[in-house]
Amino acid sequence: MANTLYSATSTAWGGREGRVAASDNRLDLQLSVPKGLGGDDGPGTNPEQLFATGYAACFHSALKLVASGKKIDISDSAVSVTVNLVINDDGSLDLATKIEGQIPGLEPAAAQELLAAAHAVCPYSRATKGNISSQVVLVDND
Repeated sequence: MANTLYSATSTAWGGREGRVAASDNRLDLQLSVPKGLGGDDGPGTNPEQLFATGYAACFHSALKLVASGKKIDISDSAVSVTVNLVINDDGSLDLATKIEGQIPGLEPAAAQELLAAAHAVCPYSRATKGNISSQVVLVDND
């Protein structure tokens, strides 16, 4: 493996209806199964929300990196990631993502270029490339 810059370890107890915690105790969360998956929609979070949150933060950092390299100020930008749990024709489950970038004050073509560049360097995007369906879109800045 390449030179590791950082490692994070979390443990789950009870699967989707249990608890997750990071080894450094900075994260300790109850999980609940959403109604859409046959659960009680309890107060806890779920794996898809956790993945979407991490992906959004990572992608936004990648976007800021490529923008700073081009000397473009995107301080008012935002990134949202939607993670969908989808069922295939054979009954198996997959993930699909939709990454939405909002970059006020930038021409749409330039904003699209930044989003594409961020998608090429974001570690989450690189890890999932070719493995899950992913859509990257520029959302209206107004």
